[in-house]
Amino acid sequence: MFKRILIANRGEIACRVIKTAQKLGIQTVAVYSEADKDARHVELADESVLLGAAPSRESYLVADKIIAAAKQTGAQAIHPGYGFLSENEDFARRVEEEGLIFIGPKHYSIAAMGDKIASKKLANEAKVNTIPGHNQPILSAEEAVEIAKKIGYPVMIKASAGGGGKGLRVAFNDKDCFEGFTSCRNEARNSFGDDRVFMEKFVEEPRHIEIQVLGDSQGNVIYLNERECSIQRRHQKVIEEAPSPFISEATRKAMGEQAVQLAKAVKYQSAGTVEFVVGKDQGFYFLEMNTRLQVEHPVTECITGLDLVELMIRVAAGEKLPLTQADVKRDGWAIECRINAEDPFRNFLPSTGRLVKFQPPPETMFASDTEHLHGVRVDTGVYEGGEIPMYYDSMIAKLIVHGTDRDDAIRKMREALNGFVIRGISSNIPFQAALLAHPRFVAGDFNTGFIAENYGRGFDAQDVPHAEPDFLVALAAFQNRRYRARASGISGQLAGHGVKVGEKFVVVTLGHGGENRYTDVSVTDFEGTKGSSQVTVDGKAYSITCNAPLGATRIQGVCNGAAFTAQVERGASKNPLALRVSHNGTQIDAMVLSPLGAQLHRLMPYKAPPDLSKFLLSPMPGLLVDVAVQPGQKVQAGERLAVIEAMKMENILFASQDGVVGKVVANKGESLAVDQVIIEFE
Repeated sequence: MFKRILIANRGEIACRVIKTAQKLGIQTVAVYSEADKDARHVELADESVLLGAAPSRESYLVADKIIAAAKQTGAQAIHPGYGFLSENEDFARRVEEEGLIFIGPKHYSIAAMGDKIASKKLANEAKVNTIPGHNQPILSAEEAVEIAKKIGYPVMIKASAGGGGKGLRVAFNDKDCFEGFTSCRNEARNSFGDDRVFMEKFVEEPRHIEIQVLGDSQGNVIYLNERECSIQRRHQKVIEEAPSPFISEATRKAMGEQAVQLAKAVKYQSAGTVEFVVGKDQGFYFLEMNTRLQVEHPVTECITGLDLVELMIRVAAGEKLPLTQADVKRDGWAIECRINAEDPFRNFLPSTGRLVKFQPPPETMFASDTEHLHGVRVDTGVYEGGEIPMYYDSMIAKLIVHGTDRDDAIRKMREALNGFVIRGISSNIPFQAALLAHPRFVAGDFNTGFIAENYGRGFDAQDVPHAEPDFLVALAAFQNRRYRARASGISGQLAGHGVKVGEKFVVVTLGHGGENRYTDVSVTDFEGTKGSSQVTVDGKAYSITCNAPLGATRIQGVCNGAAFTAQVERGASKNPLALRVSHNGTQIDAMVLSPLGAQLHRLMPYKAPPDLSKFLLSPMPGLLVDVAVQPGQKVQAGERLAVIEAMKMENILFASQDGVVGKVVANKGESLAVDQVIIEFE
């Protein structure tokens, strides 16, 4: 077994590998860029080496620096994690040539599967089902359109070296195909240094289901069941679960056996994943093989009770797999939510900056621990007070739950999301909570188009239906009553002007455009020591007990005999007097007023926000890589105006209406702040 390994990665996956290494008594070396000098993985490792500047092409993608760091620190092996150089055959070969061990598959396996065109040919030869398409690199957008017509729309345009949703577009017509090919090739060139693009038929109503495989150096290969990864937004996975609620035992066995055939065909050693697209008739087709550890590996660890990172390390050290196919178990149901630094209320634009608050829900399962299952686990590489930089991907954490069955896992995940506090930057937690509450998700009736179909116009937490909307109103009134009780007890109040508590209130739920809802509420039977009250909303009684400190954002308690976790905070909205209440994906901003105060509030005129229609504002912090218009140019609604790059993704800004460009304020190559003016219109 190795004495010391280097982890050629950052963030949560670097932390994840370090934990297993520590369990095995292996020393660890972290590498980091200047942006990550205070990162969590650097702190956890036994030793760390600076690679270079923040951009990954100057740090995490420089193979020479990583190999030099391994030699300098005496590391015997390198674990690449996922992303960066994890599927780079040249890097894997270089590691081996330098006398080090690559904790992953051999370079020839990466080469065979890393090229999507070559991998499809190999899959065909290994008698693995494949999708119809064009397997040669496409040279121009015009050629792409002609090929698409022959295959028949819709088609999927894919970069040969793509991954993580980058270098991938779906085209439904000639215009989509022409533009998608160009963007696809640009993204692939920038992210992977390889602009080859190919095309295949897009299976409608598809499910994205993948099989985890594991091989050793003695030629043994097994599959560890499947993962359901169909809940995706713009081809990025959002929620993953194991097993799949869709496929039958017969399909699971057939997919697993084909995945093993493919792995054996390329002499696969280590953990890897064979991805399939599955139609509604359970017909399945090979998509690609990821020759690395997957982001979503924890759900497989939960249902099998295996530590995949440990098995990768043991296989790399030459050990035989400790189990056979017959030993692979499937216990319970696991779900993973990817918690990303993005604003779901602003069309999921990247959100970077300081984590003012980072309070994950209490953990009962832990990475690298296969003893404690059926609980909650958080894999992360960040900490409260740390920075989310703009240079890398948007993942803050992975929230994983393991339940006895799917319903139990959904219940645990909803409760865990309710208690996950992130402030300072925006996160997709409200959106995740809404997805878990959606009837079609709960029923297991979804495909890869689920998010586009149900949230095509964006997402607003105030529009998410809540099973008990008055509970949020009651919670606002309950917390307000606790605040007033504390205020009334403060000494030194002016005689005759002290805080009067009262029992009758009006909860003003603040809506869009000044459309507020006024709800009469009574709060009685207040017991400060027990932290309990009876709240009546429109004739319905809520008996609430909660002893959370008044300054706490996450509150846990009991309402009408049922436990709940919610988030309540003052001053979180644009109205400093309002309480923001969040529960199960629904969020309200509410002012709790006296009946007279509410009467006066109704008379207040609505102050409309300023008209910013004559400006193109940067919706996120990022790099302005292109401005597509000139002063004096007439533009039409839908026309491309500018391109901003943030968190490794290109974001194209389009004109929302017809107009004439007056002035281009920001310059190409400039780093932009949120809401910075890029273009002024006449």
